Amino acid sequence: MSEDIVKKLTGKNPKDFEYAAAHIIDNSDVKAFSVLVEKSDFLFDFIKHNVAKRLENAVNKNNYLNLLNFLKVYSSDYEEVIINGLTKFADEDLTDKMLEMLECGSNAQKAYCAKYFSFINDTLAIDLLRKYSYSDFDPLAMNCATALSKMKDDFSYNLALQKLESDDEFEKISAVRFLISYNDTGAIENIFKTMKKSSMPENIASEISYLQSFLEFFDTDLKYDTILAVNHIINGLGEIVSLSQIFDFQLYDVLERLIELQKEEKSPKIAIVLLNAKLKFEQLTENDEYIFDEDKDTKNEVFEIKTLLNSQFELFWNIQKDLALNELDQLSDFVFPALDLIQELGMTEAFDKLKVLLNSPNQTIILKTVEVIKSLGKLEEINFENVLSKITDGNIKSIIKALF
Repeated sequence: MSEDIVKKLTGKNPKDFEYAAAHIIDNSDVKAFSVLVEKSDFLFDFIKHNVAKRLENAVNKNNYLNLLNFLKVYSSDYEEVIINGLTKFADEDLTDKMLEMLECGSNAQKAYCAKYFSFINDTLAIDLLRKYSYSDFDPLAMNCATALSKMKDDFSYNLALQKLESDDEFEKISAVRFLISYNDTGAIENIFKTMKKSSMPENIASEISYLQSFLEFFDTDLKYDTILAVNHIINGLGEIVSLSQIFDFQLYDVLERLIELQKEEKSPKIAIVLLNAKLKFEQLTENDEYIFDEDKDTKNEVFEIKTLLNSQFELFWNIQKDLALNELDQLSDFVFPALDLIQELGMTEAFDKLKVLLNSPNQTIILKTVEVIKSLGKLEEINFENVLSKITDGNIKSIIKALF
């Protein structure tokens, strides 16, 4: 029965889908709604949009309270339909019920309730919204942050800024996600600073474009911080960062823009990102394990990006290699990406600059530089004792000894 209702709801016949939508809402058919949610991942976006409109049209002042029964089943696709239906006819009694559910309900119910309070800004909910704003259930955490933003809760905003300074990487990432959902671009410089210091920069970089498009950041003073974030995302694609997110990042447009900028600027930083992208998309398309489970649109986009990168002449890429060497500077935010790139490409022409990096006061840079030199087969050309004399960290010293 439920399967049949969902089939009618997602079909093209107005008589069928209007009946199905009315049936689900009028009868609080949670089972049919659950089936719909389970199938949503396999529906095209335009079908999900149509279904949402059909359900929305079936909600009225006589049946809107039936929507409360659907709060047991969380769906990001139909969250707006449910909450819009409730807030359209909201009264004090409903708000009291939502407040009670926010405190005592399941994570799914709490997530919907938090969304409700982003429209109905009842400050009685603030303490609970703060409490759940770092929930492990992402929809709940995100909706709490959004609601707190709508209520202009400076306390939670400032607390998130403080958490960016935490020694706990996961707490930092949770704070970044809070600030992204809070949707205040004033925090972006702090987020970039946290990304630069983080041992998990890919996770932070992948959140940033949900606050503002990378393409827009290219026209600001944060241009090179943004380019660094793009590089981290490229590093994480297919492993830390989902390939399907390339649409969210507008990655094709971003790389196309960087190619055009590079023809004028000849920036070492852009050179590193483009070379890294070329390597990454070769890897993604040569190994089936990365794209095997992706949908058709994602696979096509991956190959389109590869085609874009490969359409540049060999001279263009040779110029990028020469430019990239200029980021072998201990003060550069791109020094580690540059070292990774040189190691990956086997660029022996970087050796003289690598020897200079061995004098860096940053012992992590020295360690990475030794690793790169070893990969180039030139370890015997550097002074082992001289390198070790600069190392005070016992763990790093042990690793360097093992490399030699």
